[in-house]
Amino acid sequence: MVNEIAILDTKQMNFALPEDLLMMQRSVREFAKREIEPLAAELDKRPQFPWQTLSMMGEMGLLGIMTPERYGGAGLDTLSYVVLLEEIAAADAAHSTIMGVTSGLPQDILLNHGSAAQKERYLPKLASGEWIGSFCLSEPHCGSDAVAMKARALKVDGGYKLSGTKAWITSGGEAQVYLVMAKTDPTAGARGVSCFVIEKGTPGMYFGKPEEKLGQHAAITTTVSFDDCFVGDDALVGSLGQGFVIAMSSLDSGRIGIGAQAVGISRAAFELARLYAAERQAFGKSIREFQGVSFKLADMATRIEAARLLTYRAAWLKDRGYRVTQEAAMAKLFASETSAFVTHQALQILGGYGYSKDYPAERYFRDARVTEIYEGTSEIQRMVIARQVYRDLGN
Repeated sequence: MVNEIAILDTKQMNFALPEDLLMMQRSVREFAKREIEPLAAELDKRPQFPWQTLSMMGEMGLLGIMTPERYGGAGLDTLSYVVLLEEIAAADAAHSTIMGVTSGLPQDILLNHGSAAQKERYLPKLASGEWIGSFCLSEPHCGSDAVAMKARALKVDGGYKLSGTKAWITSGGEAQVYLVMAKTDPTAGARGVSCFVIEKGTPGMYFGKPEEKLGQHAAITTTVSFDDCFVGDDALVGSLGQGFVIAMSSLDSGRIGIGAQAVGISRAAFELARLYAAERQAFGKSIREFQGVSFKLADMATRIEAARLLTYRAAWLKDRGYRVTQEAAMAKLFASETSAFVTHQALQILGGYGYSKDYPAERYFRDARVTEIYEGTSEIQRMVIARQVYRDLGN
C-alpha cells in the first residue's frame, strides 16, 4: 500500500519511489561499487582529480541529471538527483561533491538565468561531463556573509575587468567553467553583486595550490584569483546587480544535494559498522548482541532513515514548485549532523580498527565533517529555519 504524508497541511507526499527510478538507483549503485568504491582509499591517500570515473559518470548522465534533454542532460527531477547522488556518496564522498557542484549551481544558474548563447555553449558540455563546472562565491575573509565580498568587476569598454580572490573553490584549476560572483557596485550592498561565467585559461585568472583538507581529498579545492581579468559583456549572467539573488535562489538545490550526500556517507558507515558488529566476537558472542552496540546501531539506522525522508521531502516539494527554503535547510541540517553522529558511532563500534586506516571508518568520519560547513554551516541553517518558522506565521 502506498502511504501519504501530510506536509504543512496542504502539501502531500507519496514517498514510494517509482519503479524506473528504483532501476536507475540499482544501476548507479552497481556502477559506484564496481568503479568508484575500489578507488576511494587510494584517492584519499594520494589525491588526484578522478577524471576517468567522472567521464564514466558523464556517459551515464549523472553529471547533468536535472538539465533538460535539449541541452544534453538527463531531464530528470530533483528527487531522482538526490536518490542517485546518495549512491555515489556511499561509494566516495569526493566524487559526490564534484558531481553535486558541477551538476548543481553552475548548470542550475545557467539554465535559469543564462542567455540563450550561454546555455547553448556551456550546458551541453557540462551535462555530458566533457567539461566540469565550478561556483565561486566565498572569499578568504567571508563565507556565509557573502555581501562582504571584495572581488570587483569594473566596467570597461566591451566588458568587465575582475579583481579579487575566491576561496574554497571545489574543482578549482580542474574545472573548465566558473560561475563567479563579484561586486559591480560596491555601494549597493546585495544589489551590487553580479554573476559572470568565465572559462579556464582566461588571461588574468589564476589558481592556488590544492588545499590540504581533513577529508574529501580527491575533490580538489583551491583559491581562484583574478588580476584585471577581462571578460566581455556576454559573460554577464542575468541582469547587472542580480548576482546575490541568483546565488541565494540556487542554494536551496545545493542544500538538498548536501543532504543526499550526507545520507550516502552515513549509509556507508552504518553498513560497515553493522557487518563488523555481526562478525566481531567478544566474551563468546558477536558484539551486536550487546546492548551498548545494538542501541548504537538502532539510533544510527533511525537517524539515517529520518535524514533520507527529510531530503526526499524537500526534493519532492521542489519538483512541484513549492518554495523549499525551510525544507532544504532542515534536510541539510539534520542529514549533515546525522552523518557526524553515524560516522562517530561507526568508528566507536570498530574500536581500534575504526581508528586505523585499514578500515574506511576513519575516512567516512573525516569526509562527513564538512557537510556541516559548506552550503551554509549548521548555525546558518538554524537561522534560516527559525526565520521561516515565523514567516509561516505571517510575522
